Amino acid sequence: MSVALHVPTYSDAPASLAKLAKAKPRPGLETAFDVHRDDLVAVLTELRDKHEYQQLMEIAGVDFPDRAERFEVVYCLLSVTRNHRVRLHVATDEATPVPSATGLWPVAGWLEREVFDLYGVGFAGNPDLRRILTDYGFEGYPQRKDFPLTGHVELRYSEAEKRVVYEPVSLPQDFRSFDFLMPWEGPEYVLPGDEKAHGEAPGAPSPAPAPGGTTPQNVKTPAETPKTTDGPAETGAGKPADQEAKKQARKPRAAKAESEVSKRSPPAKAGVQSKPKTGGEAPPGPRPSPGKKGDA
Repeated sequence: MSVALHVPTYSDAPASLAKLAKAKPRPGLETAFDVHRDDLVAVLTELRDKHEYQQLMEIAGVDFPDRAERFEVVYCLLSVTRNHRVRLHVATDEATPVPSATGLWPVAGWLEREVFDLYGVGFAGNPDLRRILTDYGFEGYPQRKDFPLTGHVELRYSEAEKRVVYEPVSLPQDFRSFDFLMPWEGPEYVLPGDEKAHGEAPGAPSPAPAPGGTTPQNVKTPAETPKTTDGPAETGAGKPADQEAKKQARKPRAAKAESEVSKRSPPAKAGVQSKPKTGGEAPPGPRPSPGKKGDA
């Protein structure tokens, strides 16, 4: 099995971790240990002071409703000197708190508040254990598996009361009639267009099944003449236009150019002179040199 280079596996773990007391290696590829909550502070202290895991990167929570101790608190540690990561997994329930790690890393206070806010896990020894992400007066713990995805209340701004008010969640939505069990199975009725997937007789109405046989495919159209022209002489306007096109195509190049020029600039009518340009502008070209008086 190939593993990405950034995954901290047991193979590249420091050899000193084999002597880690009160920690049981977890099965798998990544470096992780199961620790009892009463031994948590002692194991964290040993990892920081003896195994050079200086930084507490994250404290996460996991909910397993089927277990007696449904929650797992996961501590993610980083060794800057060894360039290695390790995880500690601690199991607990709703009533039993986990010892706080704020005495080892002050940043643990913020991380423990997140787990408490979202999962309801208590931390004994945290000096400021209160909600950090949800609103004031929020009831419940959003990341628990038994918490509804829509929540229990919703807030909106009331123009009448000029403040934000809380109301029970309502989901008004047009056409909210889902009559199938699974979204990937589809409804039992036939959607518009799906009737084409079944064989039907030509001319039969859409809901009616075919009496027998298969539907003919690629039926030949009654048109025998091509819809497009195959050459410049075929104009598509009929035989007289095609003959005129052939006649124009056989003309010499000079005659074609003369006809093009005559189309662009029609000749002036007889007896009508073009008006000279006004404004006193001189025609283009070199200006005559001034001569002496009397020169012819």
